[in-house]
Parts: sequence; C-alpha cells; structure tokens
Amino acid sequence: MHKIQQKILGLAENKNLASLTLRQIGELISEKGSPQKIKHHLSKLIEAGLLLTSVDGNKIIKTKAGINKKDGLISLPILGDANCGQALSFADNAPVSEFVKVSAGIIGRSLIKRIKDIFVLRAVGDSMNRAEVSVNRKSIENGDLVLVDKNYKNADDGDYVVSIIDDCANIKKLFFDKQNKQVVLLSESSRNYPPIYIHENDYNIDNLINGLVVDVFKKPDELADFMQASASDILKDLGPISKKEVEYYRNL
Repeated sequence: MHKIQQKILGLAENKNLASLTLRQIGELISEKGSPQKIKHHLSKLIEAGLLLTSVDGNKIIKTKAGINKKDGLISLPILGDANCGQALSFADNAPVSEFVKVSAGIIGRSLIKRIKDIFVLRAVGDSMNRAEVSVNRKSIENGDLVLVDKNYKNADDGDYVVSIIDDCANIKKLFFDKQNKQVVLLSESSRNYPPIYIHENDYNIDNLINGLVVDVFKKPDELADFMQASASDILKDLGPISKKEVEYYRNL
C-alpha cells in the first residue's frame, strides 16, 4: 500500500474525512501542495473498500470488518495473496489490503457465527486448480478469493490449509503420512508440482498452519471479460495523454 494511503487510513481512525478539504487532509498527513494527489489516493482507498462513504456524502470513514447493521452486508478483510505454487507475499501480521463485501447468504450461518476469525486471501497460481473445497467441491484457481478461518482448533488429514513457510503463505492440502512419519503439503493441479515434506517431529500446527480454508469465492470468467471491455471504453473516452502525464500517474 502507498505510504500516503497508509497515512490517510490512520487519519480516518479518528476523523470524518468528508468534513475536511483535500488541502486540510494533506496538511494533517504532512503531504502539502498536491490536493489532486490526495484525491487520487482517497479514490483508491474507496475503490478497495478500505474507506466507506455515506449515501449523502457527509461521511467518509474507515471500513471495519464485520456486519454492517444498516445494509446487512459483511466486510471481509483481504490480507493479500497466497500462492498456489511457491510461497509468497503474506504473513500473519499482514495489513488489510482491501475488503470484499458479501451478503449473509453467500457465506452461510456457520461462518457468520465466527466472522471475526475469517479473513480472505487472493489465490495466485494454478497448483490447486483440482482442489475440492467444501461440500460444493470448489477448485482454487488464479484470482479466486479464498476464505480462511484463523481460529481453527485442529487440522485433519485432507484439509486445505494456509501454510506459512519462510514468513510467506501458500495454499496446500494436508496429508499425514504415518507410515513414513511425515506430514506432506500437497498440490492438486493439472500440472506437476512437488510436495513439501515435513518430519513429524518438526510439525507444529501453530507455527506451520495459519488457517483452515473454509470456502472459495470463484471469479466468473464473464466478469473478467466485462471488466476488460469497460476499461477499454474508459481509455477511449480519455483520449491520448502525454508521456509526462503517464509518468505522473505511475508515480502517485
């Protein structure tokens, strides 16, 4: 996350940003002289769901995980990416990168009861594209959102887990190989990925396993096509922009 966005979120902890001008926000976070830059980063935070705006526009506040009593929607924190191949880019203390909003019917009553223990990771890679998560036997493919229960009591043979290796996360299937006295973290893929082997004496669930995969939000193929088409339309409306403008927005 950009440092300016981090500062804006910090300010939103105790201030209603809608009551401040862009210049005032810039001054309070020590980023004077560029109201448009503040506006840009505010928009990015709202797009990511990290800031909420009221219908009348009189409030801009920081999003909090849990159920919104007004609309009944649930905000689930996305903590980053989890690779479905090699480990990368997620640790236990990872900050919230964005929120995803869902209705109660999407996640079901059983998860609502422990909603504070649920977080989301975005799957990267294809090593779990033959997984069968939950009763609906959902695969985990690149771009899917994976729901994880961090307050698991134990992990059983055949569970899908988020494992932490070298302070990074990857999603695997857990297999207890009692005959060879080892724990194996398996891929389930149309491609051949090597397993991760752990001796039973080295296996510590609290250190190795960071959460239990409980569900998957599948990314519709049609949605990707729709978003690409929409982006193309927007670019057409913008028309040509100079190299200087490209560099400006790239460095925001």
